[in-house]
Amino acid sequence: MQITDEEFIQLRDFIYQQCGIFIAENRKYLVENRLSNRIKDLNLKSYSEYYNYLRFDAGRREELNKLFEVVTTNETSFFRNPPQLKVFQDYVLGEVIAACRQSGRKRIRIWSAGCSTGEEPYTLAIILHEVLKGEISSWDIKITANDLSEAVLAAARRGVYNEYALRTTPPEIIRTYFTKEGTTYKINPSLKRLVSFGQINLSDRDQLRRVEKSQIVFCRNVIIYFDDEMKRKVIGAFYDNLEPNGMLLIGHSESLHNISRAFKPEHHTGTIVYRKLG
Repeated sequence: MQITDEEFIQLRDFIYQQCGIFIAENRKYLVENRLSNRIKDLNLKSYSEYYNYLRFDAGRREELNKLFEVVTTNETSFFRNPPQLKVFQDYVLGEVIAACRQSGRKRIRIWSAGCSTGEEPYTLAIILHEVLKGEISSWDIKITANDLSEAVLAAARRGVYNEYALRTTPPEIIRTYFTKEGTTYKINPSLKRLVSFGQINLSDRDQLRRVEKSQIVFCRNVIIYFDDEMKRKVIGAFYDNLEPNGMLLIGHSESLHNISRAFKPEHHTGTIVYRKLG
């Protein structure tokens, strides 16, 4: 089913208004490919009928979640981008833990914004276990993990993964933190306890304000889908969320250049850490 230019503009603008994801004209085929099955499943005849369904039908809220599923990309794995995770473990987390010990307040809050099927926040939970070892039970730790798609959040809460999701994970980590069940791997309950999953729309300022203040924010490979205006809003929300001297980590192909001057970029081997100024 082909999409007309007018239908594409209608749907593109609607998607942008709903979640801030901007689809450029040269990616029109993406809208066509990804929404054609939704149109068939709903027994609709065109993209304009689908647009009207999203706006006016009684089932529009449920369908909006389906729309979010198909327009977001969920390519991820455990221990993705090892150089960045090494900097997180040795430098970022090291500094936060030292500051907590100095203040006598053993409390860590991390926000994983755009957590997909859970590989990122569970990786961070594993690293926390590796660093704090036996004393982790005496710490108050919470990783807030959010995504736009309810479907990926349901998968994240289940915590069951195939070998492909673990393709970049050291074997000793798999043995320690996963239970093999047939061809799948189940995440250990000790990791699940550290992570709290919930739906969030990064274009909704009120939802962003409700996220608990963090020392560290991870938002990797998410802002590449936003235009500059939306990027500024989201990065501004991360700035507001972070505690003084808090640190932001983004994807290796992403940058805050021309987006925000509220962070100081700190260059490390393989990654940049953005520190909150002021």
